[in-house]
Amino acid sequence: MVNYISALVFVILLLVGGGIVAPLTTSNPVLAIVVGIVWLIADVITSSAIQLAAQWQRAVVFRLGKFKDIRGPGLFFIIPVIEQVRMIDTRVLAVHIPKQQVITRDNVPVTIDAALFFRVVNPADAIIMVQDYRNIIMQYAQTSLRDVIGQGTLDQLLTEREQIAKAIEAHVERDTKGWGLDVTGLRIQDVDMPEELKKMMSRQASAEREKRATITKAEGDKEASVNLAAAARTMAESHGAMQLRTLQTIDGLGASPSNTVVIAVPVELMDVWAKLDRSASIGSASVPEPAPRA
Repeated sequence: MVNYISALVFVILLLVGGGIVAPLTTSNPVLAIVVGIVWLIADVITSSAIQLAAQWQRAVVFRLGKFKDIRGPGLFFIIPVIEQVRMIDTRVLAVHIPKQQVITRDNVPVTIDAALFFRVVNPADAIIMVQDYRNIIMQYAQTSLRDVIGQGTLDQLLTEREQIAKAIEAHVERDTKGWGLDVTGLRIQDVDMPEELKKMMSRQASAEREKRATITKAEGDKEASVNLAAAARTMAESHGAMQLRTLQTIDGLGASPSNTVVIAVPVELMDVWAKLDRSASIGSASVPEPAPRA
């Protein structure tokens, strides 16, 4: 955030100084130059004493190199030259973890990149404990990513990505504890594998889909055969149902005006033959066999 108040004060004091020095340039030019230089230095020192921190910023103040306090947000003043200020952003920050080549537990090389999200909760510790907290936390995230993924297999990496991200996040948070940083999350963005491995996984997925399709078709054929057997039993027990089915078949064959269906044998005659066939079967079964001669 630009400290516009300090800039405004500097401009105002500069204009006032110009108004004081201008009359002296005609009467005593040397004095005008000295007064102008002194006024300019005083203007810079006075304007630098006015500091402004935004709502998301905290100012870490050092007095002669020693930590003094944390100020902000809002307007505050410091002692020029004696005190120095370091502004810290306390919003959630994102750090991109560049692509890392990692070998999983089952000896598969993969290339992974991720994004780490964190925020500064203690600005004084973030400044005093580490030199550059953004770079340090990125380095810790890289090493934690390699350590965690190296302990798992490729299948775990592909199916348990969220659990792996949480494990890496816990590693980073444990390693950076005491630095005034709070890790809010880590997301694995991309997992890149060798082309040969991708082709093998594609063939495996295709075979798995074909297996499921074959099993589904077999189950459908089984259900269809059961339904057909039930329909056949129903038609055998009810002669009217068989005749209706015959009429439906004939109607389906003759849907077009150009088709002609000729029934050579009446349906009723077929029923009579079926009854006679059943009666003959029952009669032959009821005739006793002749007794053997003594």
